Amino acid sequence: MARLDGKIALVTGGSSGIGKAACMMMARENATVIVADVNDKAGKQVAEDIKRSGQHAYYIHLDISSERQVRNAFKFIEKKIGKINVLVNNAGIAGTMMPTDKLEEKDWLKTVNINAKGVFLCTKYAIPHMRSTHSGSIINLSSIAGLIGIEGSNAYSASKGAIRLMTKVDAMNYAKENIRVNSVHPGYIWTPMVENALKAGGNIEQAKQAAGQAHPLGHMGEPDDIAYSIVYLASDESKFMTGAELVIDGGYTAR
Repeated sequence: MARLDGKIALVTGGSSGIGKAACMMMARENATVIVADVNDKAGKQVAEDIKRSGQHAYYIHLDISSERQVRNAFKFIEKKIGKINVLVNNAGIAGTMMPTDKLEEKDWLKTVNINAKGVFLCTKYAIPHMRSTHSGSIINLSSIAGLIGIEGSNAYSASKGAIRLMTKVDAMNYAKENIRVNSVHPGYIWTPMVENALKAGGNIEQAKQAAGQAHPLGHMGEPDDIAYSIVYLASDESKFMTGAELVIDGGYTAR
């Protein structure tokens, strides 16, 4: 029996990086996976790859900062696919990285609207799905930036810190309904988002090596390192776990 038999999982930002790895891994554990993203071409490809492997997957276009789109997406899912058991709030952006006094309000708001507001909206509309079956797992992707200060990351850290505490509040809100809510806090993971951020610094190989050396294990993580934790939190193996912070950072925050 696969670890996610009978579960329907929605993954936001599922077209690349951690989201893509989570979609592929959960599908291998027999979940029906709904890939949600604004990158239609890449998102559809992930769903097609899963289906070619013999598992079940769908793609939906979803801007998580739009309540109208989120509300309509959950209505569509319930009507056409079923009620979700697992929500992976993964979609997010790095935003503009610079000192606070140089950061524009519009850039701050864009980052917070996608990263934190998106988690709020998707959770809001996922709860009725889970409440009707008296079970569910919500997995919120935060960051080490939600735990410690990262220079030049005011908006990103604000959003990821918000996700950390939203997780704890919702864990208490819904525990009696057997809906679990946990957060995952990756260190630097080699994803397109991190690659693009490091490119801004010049030599990409030097930047990658330096970022890796900032972790006591001496290297950056890979998307699958985080996907394994998502599968665990989505499964019944973690049935006594809610409101927790799962830190997967190569020792970065152990100092």
